Amino acid sequence: MSTGYANPYTVSQAAPAERSAFIRNTYLHLGGAIAAFIGLEWFLLQQEWAFAFAQKMTGGFMWLVVLGAFMLVGNLASRLASSGASRSVQYGGLLLFIVAEAIIFLPLLFMAAMYAGGDVIAKAGYTTLFVFGGLTFAAFATGKDFSFLRGFLMVGGFVALGIIIVSILFGFNLGNIFAGAMALFAAVAILYNTSNVIHHYRPDQHVAASLSLFSSVALLFWYILQLFMNRD
Repeated sequence: MSTGYANPYTVSQAAPAERSAFIRNTYLHLGGAIAAFIGLEWFLLQQEWAFAFAQKMTGGFMWLVVLGAFMLVGNLASRLASSGASRSVQYGGLLLFIVAEAIIFLPLLFMAAMYAGGDVIAKAGYTTLFVFGGLTFAAFATGKDFSFLRGFLMVGGFVALGIIIVSILFGFNLGNIFAGAMALFAAVAILYNTSNVIHHYRPDQHVAASLSLFSSVALLFWYILQLFMNRD
């Protein structure tokens, strides 16, 4: 966590009113991020140039370049949102990440709309929100600190990235088993990030907290949508 924040303590040490305000602000910003993502995707899916752009993103080894660029931009966005700079810089980081997610989702959403039917996107979205709601309830109801999952997420993330790179280089489909495993990975990430919201963020880090949750929700939606598409 950044040391540049005014509050020297974590949210778990804050007064009940301050803690409640932090949690409320975090989930309001998460809702805003999801709404902005949906609105941006809806706009992009109506544009003819966006379809051509999505095709170029996945041509040959271009998807490796896209993934690399997304990781760099995502890291920058997270740093901006977590910085102790002005609030406008933190919001800039969150907005940058929303735009990056909207762009990287374009090929998958076009494919879903064209080949599996537009309703599959809505079904995957509802399923994602249902799973996220259940995991959030479990984290808050138990109050358990899931920070011990950090090591698993780091190792699992590197392994998953390696598998994805190999699949692109050698041109094979990862299939439902990988998609299911990654959906489970995203669920673990949601538990971990929700636990951080409860225990480890500072009371004025709600922008960074909402970005971390949005990242996990987007990852869960990506693989749930793939599962729906493969089924249909």
